[in-house]
Amino acid sequence: MKKFLSELSQILEEGFRACGYDASYGKVNVSNRPDLCEYQCNGAMAAAKAYKKAPIAIASAVVEAIKDHPALERIEAINPGFINIQVKSEFLVEYLMKMAKDPECGIEKAKDPMTVIVDYGGANVAKPLHIGHLRSAVIGESVKRIIAKAGHRVIGDVHLGDWGLQMGLIIEQFHDENPDLPYFDPNFTGEYPKESPFTISELETIYPKASKRAKGDPKNGVEADVEFANRAHQATVRLQSGDPSYTALWKHILSVSLADLKKNYDNLDVHFDLWKGESDAQKYIPDMIEKFEKDGFAYESQGALVIDVAEESDSKEIPPCIVRKSDGGALYATSDLGTLVEREKDYHPDWYVYLADKRQALHYTQFFRVAKKTGIVPADARLDYIGFGTMNGKDGGPFKTREGGVMRLEQLIREINEAVYQRIMEGREVSEEEARATAKVIGLAALKYGDLSNQATKDYIFDIDRFASFEGNTGPYILYTIVRIKSILAKYAEQGGQVSEVTTLLPSTSESIKNLYRVLSRYNEVFESAVNEIAPHKLCQYIFELSNAFNGFYHETKILAEEDEKVRASYIALIVLTKRVLEENIELLGFSAPEKM
Repeated sequence: MKKFLSELSQILEEGFRACGYDASYGKVNVSNRPDLCEYQCNGAMAAAKAYKKAPIAIASAVVEAIKDHPALERIEAINPGFINIQVKSEFLVEYLMKMAKDPECGIEKAKDPMTVIVDYGGANVAKPLHIGHLRSAVIGESVKRIIAKAGHRVIGDVHLGDWGLQMGLIIEQFHDENPDLPYFDPNFTGEYPKESPFTISELETIYPKASKRAKGDPKNGVEADVEFANRAHQATVRLQSGDPSYTALWKHILSVSLADLKKNYDNLDVHFDLWKGESDAQKYIPDMIEKFEKDGFAYESQGALVIDVAEESDSKEIPPCIVRKSDGGALYATSDLGTLVEREKDYHPDWYVYLADKRQALHYTQFFRVAKKTGIVPADARLDYIGFGTMNGKDGGPFKTREGGVMRLEQLIREINEAVYQRIMEGREVSEEEARATAKVIGLAALKYGDLSNQATKDYIFDIDRFASFEGNTGPYILYTIVRIKSILAKYAEQGGQVSEVTTLLPSTSESIKNLYRVLSRYNEVFESAVNEIAPHKLCQYIFELSNAFNGFYHETKILAEEDEKVRASYIALIVLTKRVLEENIELLGFSAPEKM
């Protein structure tokens, strides 16, 4: 379905063409001065340079040519050459009727659907999810849903950190605490136990102890345990060489960690299609490195193997990408490149989207350039990196627990649910059980909207009290608007109205109604922008504006008390469409609305 501004632009294009000017100057935008007009065309300003005429002369001629068009309420040329436009309510209604009949609410699906891999989550096994994992999970899930809504085949991959030295550290620490288990008996020849020797709680204490032991704690005068660190390195080599006992332990680590991670991601309503990890890429790395050397891309520098990625257009120095360390070890770039080899083999994606902390920008620049330079991905493959900012506390520093530690994600969810629950119980019109269930739904909206309403690249202050508020630019406010519409429709049904039979919108001279019409008409345009710019915050901005427009209409209009049956039915048709658009958008953002609040 064509965008509303495109239909309006066609009318202006006719005017420019009729006056002998290029039709492309007829592009119309929403006015940035709503007190003066609804829409505006600035094409006469640009045309003036091309045709060596005064812009006001061009604008006046165009206005004269189309002033009687049936879609236009008012059109006028304003110095120095702006064209201000008001459209007739009938023109908006005609467009919204098409939108209401469209199963996609006017959204155009991709003509050439792509296969897209969204790499997000990035959790590490044997470690709990904490607030540092929130943004990748929440933004990535929304990006995945938005791109899928646009008609593409989307594959979400959590890309776990399940390889490397951390595994060796865990194995050796566990060995020292449980030396008599069969995994550490060199003479053991039977089958290793199928049941894990540790719980997730136990596993999550092992790595911090092992890490502190290997690195030491200089601040507190604790020296590094060099002997232990060497053993951990050897254990890592044994695991990566396929040692059966260490592989059996590693599988237990994975199994226990995955069960816990899936539970926590489910609580966030975040779902992955693939649960691949760095380990899955390892078998592709030797051949990949060999090819880099054979094709002349990689060379030795100070004992390491590197690939030059600097380009003449770079405004700052981009160092070579290290693909193998001097000790023969691999780095994140090596693992990420190996993962690309696997993804190309299995899925042949056209487009990759990576979510990671914005401080990793250099890594992704190097990684993407190596991928294209060496031919791992085709030259026309789209590689996007969304580098997100940090979530900070009210003091502007990293968000922490009251005790000053890093907050677990499940604790953050509990705290925001509790804040919402307390607000619900202030009115105390529902049972405690119902309030708790509703608080979970609203709490998730508060959490996700609080994050997604910020541009991804920006740092932001996480304020539980503000995000849990039912007023202002918050998730609960959006949900409250949807619940308000649900309540009106339920009362309409109680009065004998059939919502499914209401399909006709009527023109209106009411400014609040017309404003709601205008905001609804922009949905497919906003959605397209969110897809092209991979920007969920644009949907947040839009539904906040739409909620405000609806509530302005609601407060000025007696919807169910309207005596004229046709007008009342038009109101119902309008709020049904509003509800559809709001619900569609919160689904794309990754949350849902309760039946009542």
